[in-house]
Amino acid sequence: PGSGSCAPAGGGSVPVLFCFSVFARPSSVPHGAGYELLIQKFLSLYGDQIDMHRKFVVQLFAEEWSQYIDLPKGFLVNERCKVRLVPLQIQITTLGNLTPSSTVFFCCDMQERFRPAIKYFGDIISVGQRLLQGARLLGIPVIVTEQYPKGLGSTVQEIDLTGAKLVLPKTKFSMVLPEVEAALAEIPGVRSIVLFGVETHVCIQQTALELIGRGLEVHIVADATSSRSMMDRMFALERLARTGIIVTTSEAILLQLVADKEHPKFKEIQNLIKASAPESGLLSKV
Repeated sequence: PGSGSCAPAGGGSVPVLFCFSVFARPSSVPHGAGYELLIQKFLSLYGDQIDMHRKFVVQLFAEEWSQYIDLPKGFLVNERCKVRLVPLQIQITTLGNLTPSSTVFFCCDMQERFRPAIKYFGDIISVGQRLLQGARLLGIPVIVTEQYPKGLGSTVQEIDLTGAKLVLPKTKFSMVLPEVEAALAEIPGVRSIVLFGVETHVCIQQTALELIGRGLEVHIVADATSSRSMMDRMFALERLARTGIIVTTSEAILLQLVADKEHPKFKEIQNLIKASAPESGLLSKV
């Protein structure tokens, strides 16, 4: 029963044996579940044992080979099966060490209709604009999403999207859309995502969790991220930090990306920081 695929299961869920290290726990997933749901289930079952700073591969037990194989592309759970999460031997030894060549900025749902509802919205717009200016100076790709723009409006006018690699509408809360995954696949050597926007406990949180599930390192910019409720925001940031996501600030991000006073863009980045640093009190509510 636990050794491989058997006959299709009835009902809306399929039994799956989830294996990690010396553990093996039976559970179930919805019929037709794919890679994302398998990763989420592994996190729910073994989250306290999984080192999120490592990269992993999901493998499926194949009866025809009598051993595990890497999860086939586009795999969907249609019958009882046995899967395992395998940590790769190579660890990410440069944890938190941002470089422009391996970084992408994600700007999430900074839209007009959110202006009256989101706390400190004017301040996160200002910081978001500074981050996008920095991205243009340093040649960092920018991916922008807008949550149901037909009803919630486009990105606010203060945010200059000139040169953005993608500006996409969405209804899913997470920014990890097929078009976004395709765009990331086109950028060689992507390791780090700098994420900011709204709302911290919804779209930001769900995006960050999906990204680390794919082995990417996520930096959330605390002074460019907010919610309607400061309690929701605070608990989301605490949860994400415990998961291995880096919660940081815009100034730390920009100066880490230039890394050296002798960097050819240092003066311009320094001027950006000096020109727009709102004293909102937002960081006191992290």
